[in-house]
Amino acid sequence: MPELPEVEVVRLGLVPAVDGATVAGVEVLDVRSVARHLEGPRDFEATLLGRRMRTPARRGKFLWVPLDDERALSIHLGMSGQVLLREPGAPLDRHTRVRLLLEHPLHGSLAVHFADQRIFGSMSVRPLVGGVPDHAAHIALDPLDAAFDADAVVARLRRRRQGVKAALLDQTLVSGIGNIYADEALWRARLHFLTPAERLTRARGRLLLAEVQGVIERALGEGGTSFDAQYVNVNGQSGYFSRSLQAYGQEGRPCARCGTPIVREAWANRSSHRCPRCQRRPRGIA
Repeated sequence: MPELPEVEVVRLGLVPAVDGATVAGVEVLDVRSVARHLEGPRDFEATLLGRRMRTPARRGKFLWVPLDDERALSIHLGMSGQVLLREPGAPLDRHTRVRLLLEHPLHGSLAVHFADQRIFGSMSVRPLVGGVPDHAAHIALDPLDAAFDADAVVARLRRRRQGVKAALLDQTLVSGIGNIYADEALWRARLHFLTPAERLTRARGRLLLAEVQGVIERALGEGGTSFDAQYVNVNGQSGYFSRSLQAYGQEGRPCARCGTPIVREAWANRSSHRCPRCQRRPRGIA
């Protein structure tokens, strides 16, 4: 599933194309992709038609385009959602579910295709609450937000009894982190994923958040992480941070620090990757 860097890459690609554009046409090609718009596909089309779009925004993995009427077009990428910029007459992409036709005062006509192979993603129009779509208002700030308070997050983190990876994935504590970047940050910080968050010192907690920010910023600079064609930017190009991964997906390969083979372990219905030597299991944890 796309995490913060991948969603931010999509947002940045949309900004020059949609900021200031007017929606000239809307076509729902698969009603499943607008199922979260509770008023139905025809209302989705009618609501967007004629609206002026503002600067795309993001919090964590949530992406939205504010409109000129205190609502927003909310875009959830799910497992395989893609937001693609196309010429107005371009053929539909293979898994296109929704097509928007836009008129931009500087760039003229263009099309936005929402493609989604597995149909876990969606588009919907939602009211804004404090500048954020109502269904994302409970989401915590992410590490790239200018208002992100690392010390406050560390204090909250150190009150958690759960394992540190589970805490990092809690979007109400800090948003945007998923399995890939949690594993990478924990490897950088030399922490086992089951380390109880409450055992972290303030200094270790600050180090961990610094590593989270570092790995996210590097991934963003490399266009995000792509393992297949399901995640691409608005031009259909894949990111290449997968080449820089040190832990996630590196099972059997030598740790870049000590040479010990990286292991993959079952955790919470998914997997965690770590170096057995650099990220030792904490005492007292089975």
